[in-house]
Amino acid sequence: MRGGRKVYAYKNCSFDVKAHVEKGIYFGRVEADGIRLTIEGAFLVGPNATKNVIEIDEEKALKWMSGEDIEAEGEGWVILKWGEYFLGGGKAKNGIVKNYISKDRRIKLE
Repeated sequence: MRGGRKVYAYKNCSFDVKAHVEKGIYFGRVEADGIRLTIEGAFLVGPNATKNVIEIDEEKALKWMSGEDIEAEGEGWVILKWGEYFLGGGKAKNGIVKNYISKDRRIKLE
């Protein structure tokens, strides 16, 4: 954990980097009621997840990746999946999954 509640995932290796770099990839953020996964965190956890995975269609996947909240059944922190792709984590409540994809990672729909 770094920066308070941010979680990074990494594995030690023999690759010697001369410049200062942070170890690992941003995996997720610890919230009061669970963990909010990033896209990378969802890719790491998703294949082994047995609950709180919501499968969505292409239309909803495009809306999600453009930064919109989507309609889907579930409660609490969930992983969104389209086909074989894990699209990140969101908070499901009252039939809506709240989107947390950062603005610089969103796709632009025309």
